[in-house]
Amino acid sequence: MDIKELDLSNIDSTIREKIIALYRQLSPGKKYQDLSQVLRVDNGVYLIGGFQDGNLVGIASMAVYCVISGHKGWIEDVVVDNAYRGKGIGRKLIEHLLDYSSKMNLTEVLLFTESHRTAARKLYENLGFRIKDSSIYVLKH
Repeated sequence: MDIKELDLSNIDSTIREKIIALYRQLSPGKKYQDLSQVLRVDNGVYLIGGFQDGNLVGIASMAVYCVISGHKGWIEDVVVDNAYRGKGIGRKLIEHLLDYSSKMNLTEVLLFTESHRTAARKLYENLGFRIKDSSIYVLKH
């Protein structure tokens, strides 16, 4: 499997459609943001894709930001196509993001996953992530 950074210069209509299809597998019914907004240079989002035989089979992203408490990364939207799950692709995508976080000298990498995603939770724990003693609040507009 090849992992490539995805940005506005290398996302054609086919890849764009596949990214949207993957996101819909992760979050059916949820609205998605236009990639031209997500991947703006000033937005700080690093998006990668996993390619098997030239086909996009998984994506993962990390928002990178700096605040008083540190230089951080927040992993989001990790999804592997249903037909390719259980083959270590998700692990490779996360490991790639963690390598990137090391190169960026991030002080902390966070992620959120829903409690019913048992396989994802096990993967994250196997990679060294631990549940943080805090709560996430949301206010939707």
